[in-house]
Amino acid sequence: MPEFSDQRAPLKPVSRWVPSPNADERPDGEVSLIVLHAISLPPGQFGGDAIEALFTNQLDTQAHPYFTGIAHLRVSAHFLIRRDGECVQFVETERRAWHAGRSRWWDTRCEQWRLALNDFSVGIELEGDDETPFTQAQYATLASLVGDLLVHHPQLDLSRITSHSKVAPFARVTLGQPSTGPIFSNISMIKP
Repeated sequence: MPEFSDQRAPLKPVSRWVPSPNADERPDGEVSLIVLHAISLPPGQFGGDAIEALFTNQLDTQAHPYFTGIAHLRVSAHFLIRRDGECVQFVETERRAWHAGRSRWWDTRCEQWRLALNDFSVGIELEGDDETPFTQAQYATLASLVGDLLVHHPQLDLSRITSHSKVAPFARVTLGQPSTGPIFSNISMIKP
């Protein structure tokens, strides 16, 4: 069983808890959006501990030249889904993870652009890049995780899932932006 201190029961697909210091309290407690990301560190390479090291401020700049340009970043996500489907949680969903950066999203419920997406979103990183398809194990874990999130956070629904590339298309530093086609074509797997 995961060791995390979420106020609710552990979400089914979470297998490990790795606490990130890069989080704080949500200003209004709202959880009404899911932002999907892709990440591989170093770029195009999968496996290893670099993603977890980045999210816990322990990235070794000597391990790869790319790391010197990102080690100063203070970022996190609520979840990481590895290539084999393992789900790692870094931040409780009731808290704010630092994943969306400077971003904006059109909220159809209030019919306005919303900023500061970290305030009300859950960040899910899928280990991958724009060149390599995500795995079926990742899709299965994502479907299970999103299904649990829909149950635990009633303001969420399938229309409130987006990708980082759609909310921050001009991000100065990006660790990965998933192609939304394959992810969203598998959205039918999600059942709350």
